[in-house]
Amino acid sequence: MSTCVLCPRECGVDREAGELGFCGAPDALKIARCAPHMWEEPVISGTKGSGAVFFSGCSLRCVFCQNRDISHGSTGREVGEDELCEMLLRLAESGVHNLNFVTPTHYSDKISAILQKIKPQLKIPVVWNCGGYEKPETLAMLDGLVDIYLPDFKYADPALAEKYSAAPDYPQVASAAVSQMFGQVGPVVIGEDGLMKKGVIVRHLVLPGCRKDSISVLDRLAVLLPPKDIFLSLMSQYTPEFASDCEFANLHRRVTNFEYESVLRHADELGFVGFCQDRNSATEKYTPDFGNFVAP
Repeated sequence: MSTCVLCPRECGVDREAGELGFCGAPDALKIARCAPHMWEEPVISGTKGSGAVFFSGCSLRCVFCQNRDISHGSTGREVGEDELCEMLLRLAESGVHNLNFVTPTHYSDKISAILQKIKPQLKIPVVWNCGGYEKPETLAMLDGLVDIYLPDFKYADPALAEKYSAAPDYPQVASAAVSQMFGQVGPVVIGEDGLMKKGVIVRHLVLPGCRKDSISVLDRLAVLLPPKDIFLSLMSQYTPEFASDCEFANLHRRVTNFEYESVLRHADELGFVGFCQDRNSATEKYTPDFGNFVAP
């Protein structure tokens, strides 16, 4: 599409003419990595890894992003649609448990077209790994093509969403998005191999100084979706090194045990099932090296 309205920002730029919107992505597909990835939830990574494709650019560009080299910067390589089709098929044939599109929103139209071509050849699920900031019309393009939705639900407070992601409408947008995702794929389905085949995993990263908002996110999510029919991935991996240049002092430290464990207890009280993290996950080593392009 020449006038881009793929994400809720609806920048309206002409990407075909070289204009860049908030995401900073060119019209051509730009990826930073296409390879097995072991650091997703166990039902996604399994023993052989998730076939992760990291797209350059982002419609949120959070100030604390761990993938800031590609979300805020221009790291990556432009690839044609046919080339990416071939890369995805080779990646699927390598033995990975799924194809995992990471931060893909700003290329939804192109990815939808690619999936329509290759989906009949795939024997593994397709994962849509996004920030939760999605338009209903964009999600509609993916209906029947995506098996597992893996969105963030970052904020319940519009003021926090404005401060950290310049998106005060995030809570209402994400609420509608996760509801539509669940409507498309339904309750979690786990195969005999213990891996996820279908459903929704909602991720929430507990931020330092934002414990009350995390609790509000869980309250909102419990009303939107049946807690026993989705997975919740509650993350403690916040790493201040990635926000060292931001103006918000609370983001210059790690999450405390009290902050994380109190949110974890609330999730349990609400009846959520899913995944939590060891505090040792709050380190840079789990962020891929995007300096060298990797592809099958």
